[in-house]
Amino acid sequence: MQTPSSAASADNERINWLSSIPFIGVHLMCLAVFWVGARPVDVAVCVALYVIRMWGITAGYHRYFSHRAFKTGRVFQFILAFVGSTSTQKGVLWWAANHRHHHRYSDQPEDIHSPIQRGFWWSHMNWILCDKYGETKMEAIKDFARYPELVWLNRFHLVPPVLLAVALYFIGGFSMLVWGFFVSTTLLWHGTFTINSLSHVFGKRRYKTTDTSRNNWLLALITLGEGWHNNHHYHQNTANQGWFWWEVDISYYTLKALSWVGVVEGLRMPSESTKYAYLKYTPEERAELAAPTPFWGARGARAQILAARTAANDAAKAAGDAAKAAGDKVREAIASAADHLPTSAPTPQALLKRR
Repeated sequence: MQTPSSAASADNERINWLSSIPFIGVHLMCLAVFWVGARPVDVAVCVALYVIRMWGITAGYHRYFSHRAFKTGRVFQFILAFVGSTSTQKGVLWWAANHRHHHRYSDQPEDIHSPIQRGFWWSHMNWILCDKYGETKMEAIKDFARYPELVWLNRFHLVPPVLLAVALYFIGGFSMLVWGFFVSTTLLWHGTFTINSLSHVFGKRRYKTTDTSRNNWLLALITLGEGWHNNHHYHQNTANQGWFWWEVDISYYTLKALSWVGVVEGLRMPSESTKYAYLKYTPEERAELAAPTPFWGARGARAQILAARTAANDAAKAAGDAAKAAGDKVREAIASAADHLPTSAPTPQALLKRR
């Protein structure tokens, strides 16, 4: 029977179609490319803003605000937050707080966007379209919530993208607005979302973690380095997520360059023992890491997990019933043996009490 609290939770997890109209509208505006055409300058602006704003998410929202993987001054801290805000992925404090929660419960029932627990579409975007996760969990981001300018920017997170859209319109007209904002933002959204949905399913697992995070070179290229997700979940506080020379990590390269001129400092790096920990794994552990993770059948995998838990509970109950039955048989044997004991022997009741 569904309790009132569980019913309310289920309602909060339904897509709020009214508040999702802007999200849907941005996608629909991309169809305007068939009307405005594709001027080279507009396409170039689209690509440039995708890269710049993706960097704002990966270097700013993710590596700095979520994991504090490097240090910087208050001015550049605000710049990181502002650039990330132009991606139209809500406020910096909201984003970082939810991401910290994800790491705390990655692929567990409490994870807010696990494809293993809730399926592809939930992890990809449905979780942000419901009402349940709309509020900023300030208790999870107290270290940055003490800056009033970040609190203001988190509250008015639509100001940067609106300013960007207006600037694009006045600089290059409607066609630049379509390509530079609507197309670029849509691509940016789904590029970022793939880390939640696909990087826990497709790719290779080098390190043992408590989740199904995987390294995927294609997702790393799309997201400027975020695709080395198994590395990241194994040691989440490093400024670089590509740990070996062949693991392209553009976000880290730019942070390294900024460290040369003193804009950022204290870039955290994995130790050699951390990087090469996988060499000590047994063949059985490596085979387990190589096992596939369900994708479209993720809900089926969740059902399997629940079935396994049910089976374990049933087994425990059966063991308890067996122990009770064995105890009953012992009591019956004692009672039966009592009939053949001398009259001075303890009564069956006394024997039973001693047990």
